[in-house]
Amino acid sequence: MKWVRPMASEGGRTDTGGGGGPALCRTLLVEDDEPLRLRFESILSDWPGGRLVAACGTLGAAMAALQSEPVDLLITDLRLPDGHGIQAIRRLRAVNPQAEAMVISVLADKEVVIAAIEAGATGYLLKDIGAADLIEAIEELRAGRSPISSSIARVLMQRLGTGALPAGVQASSREAAVLTPRETEILWGIAKGLTYAEVAEQLGLSRQTVPVHIKNIYRKLQVGNRSEAVFEASRLGLIWL
Repeated sequence: MKWVRPMASEGGRTDTGGGGGPALCRTLLVEDDEPLRLRFESILSDWPGGRLVAACGTLGAAMAALQSEPVDLLITDLRLPDGHGIQAIRRLRAVNPQAEAMVISVLADKEVVIAAIEAGATGYLLKDIGAADLIEAIEELRAGRSPISSSIARVLMQRLGTGALPAGVQASSREAAVLTPRETEILWGIAKGLTYAEVAEQLGLSRQTVPVHIKNIYRKLQVGNRSEAVFEASRLGLIWL
């Protein structure tokens, strides 16, 4: 097993970045394509809010890193030379249930997307993401939201559309989740993978207003993050793509 540029350990403790400042997000990157790995590694190394623990090219190296280093955030591809990124996500959840996992992959197959989310991934992006978008997605993830690419949101909603709830349950849930027209517009933006700033700009709202609407949407749908809101709204027939 070979690690690519493993980063210095801090004795198992969260790196505060010196001076007693906010704890840095200890991040593990798993990507077998070397040019992409180097690009993502460069982006993450320049991120002031995190510390790159290691950049791995195989599942075996990722498993070894998870065993020896505390990790707050796993960013992983899915198709690896010696296994599948979902195995790394499951391992992360086993050793640190509070950690976050984000998939960056070219795979957008319905079954693969659902399997990754069920394993514990709370973000799912495609590999064409830019540097600024990647860091923004990580910040959203760390803030409790679930960044997903618009095409992945479409996959999720197509999948959910094949499995309707029993009529009585669906009707009851819809009655409890009556969204205002503005909340529905914002929910459409979430489903398309827009950031809060983009939603605000598109709808002519202030950036401070959008989180208030998001909070109300989450409360009405009885969910806790972006991907759950898309799931539930699609299942209830409140939005579709």
